[in-house]
Amino acid sequence: MQLGPRFESAFSYASIVHAGQTRKGSSIPTLAHLLMVAAIVLEHGGDEDEAVAALLHDSVEDGGGRERLADVKARFGERVARMVEGCTDSFETPKAEWRPRKERYLDHLASADAGTLLVSAADKLHNANSLLAEQRRLGGARWDRFRGGEDGSLWYYRACTEAFREAPLGDERLEPLVEELHRVVLELEALTARART
Repeated sequence: MQLGPRFESAFSYASIVHAGQTRKGSSIPTLAHLLMVAAIVLEHGGDEDEAVAALLHDSVEDGGGRERLADVKARFGERVARMVEGCTDSFETPKAEWRPRKERYLDHLASADAGTLLVSAADKLHNANSLLAEQRRLGGARWDRFRGGEDGSLWYYRACTEAFREAPLGDERLEPLVEELHRVVLELEALTARART
């Protein structure tokens, strides 16, 4: 599959929306995460709309709420906007309480469409892989930068893995991605438990 002007436009748009933003507790630009999520989506058979949604999946939550979603829809179409909305767990600033917000997001995954699940799973895989790399490099992840802390964050990644596994769509693209997420979460849990002792 070839990526065309819409992907290039989405990259430019994400660069503007996330200008100056970095990953929590790091100097890594948010844009690096968005590119990695798009790459994972494409590696698992995603189409251009899904890759565009991957580039924009944080734009609503971290860059403008419902007004941003309306702009995404106008620029990139209904399908992309639906996937971006499906990857968003908060439209407000400040965000609602962490645990209920995450529980609502998990409930929503049960009825999400295949594209949303693919982008969401790619997002969770890259996040978990980043934590695992940090755990290996530093001998412990810096959980204090996350509202859920260590226990809540690990619970959330486990719960996401289960929600993706239970999704009723039977999308063959999702299965290997979710199995990879499962392996990463298991290793992250094991290294975290080891770091505690």
